[in-house]
Amino acid sequence: MPKQDIGGLVETLIPSGDLDPGSVKGVLALPTFLDVMHRCEKTLRTPYAEIDHDIQDAVVLRRLQQLVNIARLNPAWRGRLEQAGVTTAPQTYQEWEQIPVADKQVQQAFFSESRPGLVVPLAYGGFEIVASGGTSSGQPTETVYSLRELRHTYQIAGAFMGRYMLDAYLTGDDPKWLFTTLADYQMWSSGTMVGGVLAHVPGVNYIGAGPVSGPVLEHMFSYPGPKALMGITAGIGILSELGADMKPEARQSFRAALYGSGVLSQRQRADLTVVYPNVSVLSYFAATQAETIGLQLKHTSPVLAAVPGLHLIEIVDEHGRAVAEGEEGDLVVTRLHASEAPLLRLKIGDRMIRRPRTEGRGLRTHQFEFTGRSGDVLHINDTQYSAALTYSALCTEMKAATMLDLETIAQEMQFTNFRESKLITLTVSVDDVHSARYVVDHVMGSYGVQGTFIRSLARGLSTFNDRESDPAVIGRTGYRFDINFVPRASVEIERTSVGKVPLVRDLC
Repeated sequence: MPKQDIGGLVETLIPSGDLDPGSVKGVLALPTFLDVMHRCEKTLRTPYAEIDHDIQDAVVLRRLQQLVNIARLNPAWRGRLEQAGVTTAPQTYQEWEQIPVADKQVQQAFFSESRPGLVVPLAYGGFEIVASGGTSSGQPTETVYSLRELRHTYQIAGAFMGRYMLDAYLTGDDPKWLFTTLADYQMWSSGTMVGGVLAHVPGVNYIGAGPVSGPVLEHMFSYPGPKALMGITAGIGILSELGADMKPEARQSFRAALYGSGVLSQRQRADLTVVYPNVSVLSYFAATQAETIGLQLKHTSPVLAAVPGLHLIEIVDEHGRAVAEGEEGDLVVTRLHASEAPLLRLKIGDRMIRRPRTEGRGLRTHQFEFTGRSGDVLHINDTQYSAALTYSALCTEMKAATMLDLETIAQEMQFTNFRESKLITLTVSVDDVHSARYVVDHVMGSYGVQGTFIRSLARGLSTFNDRESDPAVIGRTGYRFDINFVPRASVEIERTSVGKVPLVRDLC
């Protein structure tokens, strides 16, 4: 479609009269963005997720302009934007990047206690308030959703999951099942939010099971038909134990294991496929602040796909500017369905690599790849090292030197940085602690561990900071390094109140 025609289309979808509603009542009277998407589909006779990128980008930019105008109705947002020199809605994506990136502290200031960042006051009703679990900090952060707009996100994400993700795994004519073991407690409402998406996947039977025992899991898996199950990473990892004594036909019906934000270890993946021979492991990347951020559509590729029309997904550098394809940056999300409680350019706290967008016929969306939490950083004096990249390098080094395949045997892993005593310990839970410890003590020795750790840190810095590091420089910091093996579920690996395992514990 010619550029001029695209401009005419988006002005029809979001007319000038709706671009700046001018008041709270004007915001409440606006057509929803889901209405805009549906009218776009009807006009072009194409599912929104398959519309040309140029048109999608133009529609989203028009929506961002509307969201900025809406946010400016709020004194707190208006002050924040004007302080950054933003006094009008952005006309380009480059101008959009002038809006400062918001972190969790900004979110907390705007949407906790008196909630000064709301455009539509709480007195109007119709909101849901939830808290995130806080994987890195362990501290909850509240998010305010309009219930109406939240339901729209469920509809969009559910339809997308069915068409572009689960259709390839839940096949055949038997009933299809979709479970979640997530549960709500302490205001952490992921069970409700993920359940809202899963319940809107077309053609499936949904069960919000919550935490399950082995017998309950076997009962659910005994239902005729293919099954998919979504849970936090630890919840998916334990399914191999829960299903060990399950009848073969029940185990064979498990087709897709969807794990939440984070990383499922190679050992956990291998254990799952031994117990459930037909299962494929897929990432369902989400955050309480922005449900369904990215979905792994194929188990053969780690790339995550954005759900078109749900969020603006940005991968940015330290200045808040988009990184190039193949480069790593911080994940920044803007909910497009957030007229009543807008939150512009929120840095979720994850690191991503920007990948090429999908082209050609069918799905057209943006893609990215998870590399770790933004807080997954090892601080040594004034230098930062990527914990995820350091761990990957350690696995490679140890396998080459000792034949000990850390990736294969590790269930969970966690770095602890004792800054005052200048000690970094990698704690790894394994089945056979004695054998793993023997390799470290008698094959590598303390000198070998020290050298392996230093070389791995140097490789992590090279990629993380885009510059080389001399291992000798790390050696002169005075830091000592150790690898500690512990049994599965050991209390020596610290978990948050919601069961997540931060990759890094930083003890000053």
